[in-house]
Amino acid sequence: MAKRVLVIDDDQDLLKLISLRLQSEGFEVSTADGGRKGLAMLDTFQPEVVVTDLRMDDIDGMAVFEYVKENRPSLPVIMLTAHGSIPHALEATRRGAFAYLTKPFDSAELVREVKSALTLHGNDDDESQDAFCSGIVTRSAIMKEVLSQAKMVAKSDTSVLIQSESGTGKELLARSIHNASDRADKPFLAINCSAVPESLLESELFGHSKGAFTGASKSHEGLFQAAYGGTLFLDEVGDMPLGFQAKLLRVLQEREVRPVGSTTSIPIDVRIISATHFDLDNEVQEQRFRKDLYYRLNVVQLSLPPLRDRRDDIPLLANHFLEQLAETKGMARKRFSAEALEYLVAASWPGNVRQLQNIVEQTTVLSSTQVIPATLVQNALKLDSGEIPSFAEARDNFEREYLAELLNITQGNVSKASHLAKRNRTEFYRLLHRHHLDPSQYRGRRQAHQ
Repeated sequence: MAKRVLVIDDDQDLLKLISLRLQSEGFEVSTADGGRKGLAMLDTFQPEVVVTDLRMDDIDGMAVFEYVKENRPSLPVIMLTAHGSIPHALEATRRGAFAYLTKPFDSAELVREVKSALTLHGNDDDESQDAFCSGIVTRSAIMKEVLSQAKMVAKSDTSVLIQSESGTGKELLARSIHNASDRADKPFLAINCSAVPESLLESELFGHSKGAFTGASKSHEGLFQAAYGGTLFLDEVGDMPLGFQAKLLRVLQEREVRPVGSTTSIPIDVRIISATHFDLDNEVQEQRFRKDLYYRLNVVQLSLPPLRDRRDDIPLLANHFLEQLAETKGMARKRFSAEALEYLVAASWPGNVRQLQNIVEQTTVLSSTQVIPATLVQNALKLDSGEIPSFAEARDNFEREYLAELLNITQGNVSKASHLAKRNRTEFYRLLHRHHLDPSQYRGRRQAHQ
């Protein structure tokens, strides 16, 4: 697939020339005749390189660079500048711009810089990128930026801290980093530090020898040993007891563990990826987390966006979870109505992707039709947030489920269903229309399952 280059310049003639030259080299090019338009195209076009003029009337190239640097720091920016603006271009390169070219420039030189930017910033083939994030469903620009950063750090042995809200997919990202690393053929082991009592945490991580404590009838290999050569994922590390943090720090510094009850230390070789929903900077300030351990874990920090900040991913994720339910649990393939999807996209999602997955499964189980209606989604969202539906909402929900069950029993025969409900056909059709029920979807259903 062609690499995408966004070119921003208020000189229409130059814009056309650059575009034609890059297209002749096989790039997919999109152009903007001003900084404001260029910024608006970042999310929609999702370029892999930005080429921008420095001097423009509305928003200049420096402002474009500052925006990219703050919001998409791994996206390379190449500056085009007139001779008199070279000091500004030099300042931009000192602050992280990839390169600058002085007008008039050789178009072949521009092509070389674009190709160099793609190579040095890790934009290798799309197949490789797809393989890296194969378990992560997204079309969001902000999410793709995180994945790009994660892919770059994967090849190193650097410790990574993922600091994000609960339910955003921290373990999934950690697994992706492991799978793209040189340790991919070794174990990936995870432990939730908040789920293990302090009295057992040392044994789980470091292991214990036989007779180390009451009930230790045999030696136990800890996760540091079991993950030798691979990756150890410390989830919810912010919940780790303060007293145990010093023991973990010693292990990371000395790269060896001493099992509980043993006098012998064992060398370890693991990469540490940790995650927390806490703001560890604040936890350090409040002296609830050791500063020295924080610096040891937080060599590279990644932050997954909450679901409310990637709403364009919600329909994609919802349909992905529907497919998963059909494949892994043998449920009938269903889909959300357009109105139901609107409610999903508009929800606040305090529980993020994990909450969405639960809502999808709940509504799939409760829906008696192939199309999951908005009423079920509304009801599930309210119950999930602790809200009680109003009497009218509960009545409507019951009425719809009742009608759907009648159609199911009669295999979509409206005459039989209306007779069972003791309603005339006209009124029954009106009720079906009100609840968006299509009798044809129920016809032949029983025969299909025989």
